Amino acid sequence: MRAITAGVLALCVAAPTSAGSIAGHVSLSAVRGMDVSFRPYAGRASSLPSPARPARGRITDAIVYVEAAPAGTLLAAATYGTPELAQRGQAFEPRVLVVPVGGMVTFPNFDPVYHNVFSVSPVRRFDLGKYPRGQSRVVTFTRPGVVNVFCDIHADMAACILVTPTAAWTRATNDGRFELSGLPAGHYRVSWWHPDLPGGGTDVDVPAEGAVSLDVEL
Repeated sequence: MRAITAGVLALCVAAPTSAGSIAGHVSLSAVRGMDVSFRPYAGRASSLPSPARPARGRITDAIVYVEAAPAGTLLAAATYGTPELAQRGQAFEPRVLVVPVGGMVTFPNFDPVYHNVFSVSPVRRFDLGKYPRGQSRVVTFTRPGVVNVFCDIHADMAACILVTPTAAWTRATNDGRFELSGLPAGHYRVSWWHPDLPGGGTDVDVPAEGAVSLDVEL
């Protein structure tokens, strides 16, 4: 199984008088020694002398999220700016980005070369065309799931956008800890995802106060 951690807190549209949380620890022992080389497709050019290659198997790429709120409960995203998937050093930064359904992502180019960002993922297909440093594009994501992102010019560029069904998601910290807080008491389906490892899920009952423990080894 695979687990993940707390990043963006879920807030009630009408703040609950009491709230609990889901907290635990994520372990990624299965990826020790993973080959970090990655070439998703042939590509057409390598314009920078030493392109960056983001590491794979990082614990901070583990994401934990709530599939749905209890009946009668509405969850809204905490205040945060539009997420940014930058093109920098001939790599996407960050390699893994999370956005809830209905959210937008900007794709600015900070490199002294052209990029052509695209995805053929069924969740959200798009092709932003070729554009130079200083320009940006925006995409809205309306369906939950994983969107694999590439550059049509540079073969080593690859990233993942996880579109979560609710705004209740979190990212594991460097030491593997996570917490989803501010959750009204109730029954939840919690899922975890990692770009390099199989995901999973389980049912959790959140108390009116305090935290319920959820530890997962990936």
